[in-house]
Amino acid sequence: MDKAQQVAMAVCFRERHKSRPVLLLPNVWDAMSARLFAAAGFDALATTSGGISWALGYPDGEAVPWPELVAATDRIVRAARVPVTADIEAAYAATPAEVRTHVIEIIRTGVVGINLEDGLHGPIRSIDDAVARLRAAREAAQAEGIPIVLNARCDVFHLQQGLEVEGFDATVERCQAYLAAGADCVYPFGLRNPTTIGALVRAVGAPVNVTGRKGMPDAAALERLGVARVTIASAPTLVIMSAIQELAAKLHATGSFDALEAPLRHPDAQKLFGTKE
Repeated sequence: MDKAQQVAMAVCFRERHKSRPVLLLPNVWDAMSARLFAAAGFDALATTSGGISWALGYPDGEAVPWPELVAATDRIVRAARVPVTADIEAAYAATPAEVRTHVIEIIRTGVVGINLEDGLHGPIRSIDDAVARLRAAREAAQAEGIPIVLNARCDVFHLQQGLEVEGFDATVERCQAYLAAGADCVYPFGLRNPTTIGALVRAVGAPVNVTGRKGMPDAAALERLGVARVTIASAPTLVIMSAIQELAAKLHATGSFDALEAPLRHPDAQKLFGTKE
């Protein structure tokens, strides 16, 4: 992908956060999942840190060596043929300067957006620290000349384990600070209650990303609440892992090959990876 194409895709992706229908982004973890979701008609994709980590043989939570994550993201972008935004967790970075370096490196894979979170399986960062890291990410994008969509994940609800009332004001404060620091969209991870989602969208007054989970309102209902973007995190990876786990158990227990029948055939898979039109 050349730079002009990447810029055009980034501009298009940014506009999708401001228009309807709601931007529904499936989260992918390798070239195959990217190509399948794109072939199904999705006009943009997100990556999943968990899915990529497990596919590469590591636990989630920045355990993957950074160069391996960059290489995996590069393969996904190449296969997707639609805009891709990358989940880079906390940028695998201890300092804002390192955030800047890593964001430049991930932008060079061809992505048009990134997630940057303010917590990483532990205490949430101070607002000042999180803001400094977001500013570094925006500076990196400006230095590269790519108007990426910076999605600032806020982990207040996630770390408080569903105490949504107590976390509402803190989340709004953080989201407003993150937007002022250069974020384009905010992502209150762990927020599931429709009433709280609608209230937060109104309070923030900017694009909001929520995670779709079983039992939540569907994408159209979330759109009516004002949500701009819906992702599904590691859920599709876990669905596929569960199917493989079930197949493995049946094959081991019975030795029968009856479970190996699939609607998708070898020629169909080949067509997915044929020459670009």
